[in-house]
Amino acid sequence: METYANALLYAIPFFTGLVLVEVLYGAFVKQQKHNVMDTVSSLSSGLTNIIKDSLGLVLVLVSYPFLVENLALFEIKITLVVWLIAFIAIDFAGYWNHRLSHHINIFWNQHVIHHSSEEFNLACALRQSISNLVGYFALLLIPAAILGVPNKVIAILAPIHLFAQFWYHTQHIGKLGWLEYLIVTPSQHRVHHAINPEYIDKNLGQILSIWDRMFGTFQEELKDVPPQYGVLKPAATWNPILINFQHFWRLTKDAWRAKNLWDKLRIWFMPTGWRPMDVKEKYPIPIIDDVYNFKRYKPKSSIKLKAYAIFQLLANTALLLFMLYNYTEIGFNGLLFFSAFVFVGIFGYTSLMDRKLYAVWIETIRGLCGLAVVFYTGDWFGLNSFLPFGSYYIAIYFIASIACSFYFTFSKKEKRDV
Repeated sequence: METYANALLYAIPFFTGLVLVEVLYGAFVKQQKHNVMDTVSSLSSGLTNIIKDSLGLVLVLVSYPFLVENLALFEIKITLVVWLIAFIAIDFAGYWNHRLSHHINIFWNQHVIHHSSEEFNLACALRQSISNLVGYFALLLIPAAILGVPNKVIAILAPIHLFAQFWYHTQHIGKLGWLEYLIVTPSQHRVHHAINPEYIDKNLGQILSIWDRMFGTFQEELKDVPPQYGVLKPAATWNPILINFQHFWRLTKDAWRAKNLWDKLRIWFMPTGWRPMDVKEKYPIPIIDDVYNFKRYKPKSSIKLKAYAIFQLLANTALLLFMLYNYTEIGFNGLLFFSAFVFVGIFGYTSLMDRKLYAVWIETIRGLCGLAVVFYTGDWFGLNSFLPFGSYYIAIYFIASIACSFYFTFSKKEKRDV
């Protein structure tokens, strides 16, 4: 996990920098594809995912090393051909994992966050799940394990394969000629994120586009059908933590309300969107009918609130980067405690972005707990060793967070501005 934490120290600034480049380019060409609050929400979602992954908070059903140790028919040396086979195996597994996420109710819950943005840009690529708490991906790599592909190769290629899916989340790149027949491109992925009837559940490939053509899930971007983004049951919140569990909560309520025992059990594994008929009739859920004329989630926000949201995003990113930098010294218990401050902070300021009254109390309790840590330890998880008076800056940050949350919640002027 320490190696992963070190990698994130470089990955976070890199991907955030690319998002900033896209924002600046959109402003330059006067085709801005970013909404401040939506982008803050997307990047905040990325932070929550990093917290979960860096702490290893997942129950692995079976690991790839276990599979290759028990299923391998051959013992092979690492060669260029092996690297190629491993890449194809990961991409093939990724296609079917992605397809499961789109077609099975319970699996959709771990993927819906990625599709929840009503914008399409590099930031939405970072909307990654924290609800995928059960690791089963290795099961899809059984063919590679049987062939004896070494774990080292899979371990190196898997994160590269994931990071390589970032670049095509953009509207600023058109079709790419002959590459459209080989790899997943921005045009193809715009189709994938669209909710137009022509585009739903299409282009499920991750790097290679051959799987979609092979298994009948390919759809070209059509000139007369501009993609409309989001999900058919809109998230209607900037809070990425709530979005992660919205679908699961709906499934839980439907399972509880269903009268038929079989319906209570099968709802989890039925096609995405399926609901028991008795529940569907009694508890209807609005779904977008006209994808070109639905009300997008854009509650009015003052310039000051948008600036505050950006400030909190930067502050919590800085906190997380320090946690990753000082990963070993902080220790696991300290990491859990530290990450809780960041996690609750994200919940607090994104709730404030939603104009929720409870946000002020979340920020207040978090701030007071943070000040208590600084007061009783005289430090902030070893920050003073790296930054003189670092704990004082942290104390000022918590005080400012409390004060600002009260201002944006109760200020009459702020209420008039929004």
